[in-house]
Amino acid sequence: MPPEWAPHLACYLAWPHNLDTWPGKFDVIPPIYADMVAAIAQFEPVRLMVNNENETQIDEVRVMIRDAARRQGNNDGAAIRAVDIFYLPTNDAWARDHGPIFVNRLATDSPVGPNQIALDWRFNSWGRKYGAFDLDDVVPQKLGLRYGFEVIEPGIVLEGGSIDVNGAGAVLTTESCLLNPNRNPALSRADIEDYLRTYLGVTNVLWLGDGIAGDDTDGHIDDLARFVAPDTIVTVLEDDPADVNYTTLRDNLNRLRAMRDQDGRPFNIETLPMPPAVIYDGTRLPASYANFYIANRAVLMPTFESPRDSVAAATLSRLFPGRRVVAVPSTDLVWGLGSVHCLSQQHPVPHA
Repeated sequence: MPPEWAPHLACYLAWPHNLDTWPGKFDVIPPIYADMVAAIAQFEPVRLMVNNENETQIDEVRVMIRDAARRQGNNDGAAIRAVDIFYLPTNDAWARDHGPIFVNRLATDSPVGPNQIALDWRFNSWGRKYGAFDLDDVVPQKLGLRYGFEVIEPGIVLEGGSIDVNGAGAVLTTESCLLNPNRNPALSRADIEDYLRTYLGVTNVLWLGDGIAGDDTDGHIDDLARFVAPDTIVTVLEDDPADVNYTTLRDNLNRLRAMRDQDGRPFNIETLPMPPAVIYDGTRLPASYANFYIANRAVLMPTFESPRDSVAAATLSRLFPGRRVVAVPSTDLVWGLGSVHCLSQQHPVPHA
């Protein structure tokens, strides 16, 4: 599995439509989402699934994205031309978790077969927490038919937000998610590691502990720690001992410092602050600067109307030289219990 900073062929997104995901606040979500789509489209093609096949409503989505691009100063139409909008129904917008995960054949592998395949892991709505997930579960197969890529099914439940790779043999994940009995109750830790090694091409499985408060995914890695280079991991850290995330994130930091890469060397560990607690309707939301998306020549970073936004942006700018850090206002988005990375899924460029 290529790392997220490898060149992308496209980015998959699903237009938000589930009113239950942002209860009481859905009306503000489509314009924010349109801004995100337009921002990504500046840097790479976007393949955007919509739930309505009515051409008038598809045109309305296209107009929202065009207007968002103009607000961002892009008036030449290039951004909207980079967005392929098509009908493919989903239960929800979290493309990271139900979308295809691509793996490339290494140059040293046998030349027999395609140079790239898509993995269609089973999806069960994060341990059957919500309603129907039948449409989400078949998204990779339908995308494969539309865009002509091969899809295989590993046969176990796994969401894209639960793993992160360095492209050199290591994968980061969490015990609280992958070992949760609401995913694959018949599988042991060793069994799951075997699946990861077999299907992702990794040799070294790295386990963190728990996720942050408010995370309904049982602790996805993309709210905690991310590879930013083969030898470097950035993780979020809470400085307030009274905050509910303090102990969890300190424990994860200690684990990261003790980890070794696929060649037995320690990682460089960088840190991002946690934003101040985001609470809506009495609910602590899983706001995290680690939920950034690495696009071609850019990093899209969630922001939360806090002075810590600029600290996080400066850190990511330093860690990704040559990439522009683009803010995605996420105080409202995260009411849906996710942000930029949760909503997007990259399609890496296949090997030649």
